Amino acid sequence: MSKAFYAALGCQLEWSDDDLALFNLGGSRFYLQRYHAKEWADNTMLHISVQDAAACHAAIPALLGSGRFLGARVVSPKQKPYGAMVTHAWDPVGVLLHLAQWQHPQHPPQA
Repeated sequence: MSKAFYAALGCQLEWSDDDLALFNLGGSRFYLQRYHAKEWADNTMLHISVQDAAACHAAIPALLGSGRFLGARVVSPKQKPYGAMVTHAWDPVGVLLHLAQWQHPQHPPQA
C-alpha cells in the first residue's frame, strides 16, 4: 500500500523487490522497506522540500478521496517561524511527510 501511495504522490519508483523499494522525488532518493513497527512509523518524519506547499495540500485530498489509502491524511499548510510554509501529511502507515516550501534562498534546492 505504501508503494502505491508514494507513486500516486508523484515519486518515481526506480527499483523494487519483495522487501525494498527505491523512490526518487526531484533528484532525492529514499527507500521504503517491507517492515512495519507502529511505534517507529508514528515517530518518523520524511522532510521534503517542495516548490509550493499549498499546491501539495490541494493535490493530496484527491488521492485520499479515492479510498485506496486508508489512514493517510493531510492538514492545511502553515507558516513556520524557521522560514518555511509547511504542509503536513501522513502516509497510510503513519509516517509524517513534512512538505516544506522555503521562503529564503539559502535553504536547500526544492523538488
